[in-house]
Amino acid sequence: MKLMEGKKGVIFGVSNTHGIAYAIARQLYEAGADIAFTYAGEAMEKRVRPLAEEMGAKIIMSCDVTKEDEVAAVFKECEKVYGKLDFVVHAVAFANKEDLQGRFIDTSRAGWDLAMGVSAYSLITLCKYAEPILNEGASVFALTYLGSEYVVANYNVMGVAKAALESSMRYLAADLGQKGVRVNCISAGAVKTLAAKGISGFDKMLKAAVAKSPLNRNVALEDVGKAGLYLASDLSTGTTGQILYVDCGCHSVYASLEEMEIIANSIPKA
Repeated sequence: MKLMEGKKGVIFGVSNTHGIAYAIARQLYEAGADIAFTYAGEAMEKRVRPLAEEMGAKIIMSCDVTKEDEVAAVFKECEKVYGKLDFVVHAVAFANKEDLQGRFIDTSRAGWDLAMGVSAYSLITLCKYAEPILNEGASVFALTYLGSEYVVANYNVMGVAKAALESSMRYLAADLGQKGVRVNCISAGAVKTLAAKGISGFDKMLKAAVAKSPLNRNVALEDVGKAGLYLASDLSTGTTGQILYVDCGCHSVYASLEEMEIIANSIPKA
């Protein structure tokens, strides 16, 4: 029997085969899960529908996570088709490109509201409408990044949004834990995705991650996908309110010897 056989859930945020959301969906599907997919508008449907159909999805729906009526419609359809759900994956984030470069202090109010609404508040919305149909022992998890804890060049408002996402996750874990539902986050390291290309200087981030990592490599999409499988499955029944780091150890290292030498050499001598 496969690990996720008989398990049913929905994933928000798959957009292409080169993203973390797809890597997680692939692992869940290969483990036997029945997955519902959403896409953000007609433009994304052409990308998402073939991927969802490849995995035998019974539900493929458009959903703007900032619109509660659309989120409610997704879970209403899930209840109609599946009855109850065992997992919900939040892999949705967005910020204006101009807010992912330059100085954080120049973030506009509109840019702030957009990043926070799409990337953080949406987790609350998903949990609110999923709660009535979540099985006891169900799992909800979202994707975050180390820029929530430390300043990462050009991550800017998205780092603040991820910090809000992580804090929201802990409060949601307290709320839903009373019903036996787990809520967690995966903090993936720098990994090549189409979304990451929107961050200025991302290639340098990848090189820096290798220098810092105890494993001396960048994290792979498959690594993150397996972590998603762990959190969605019964292997993680005692884990909630946590951030699972999947970054080859980067979060645990202040600076590698190589980085310290670069920093030391950059300081003008007195």
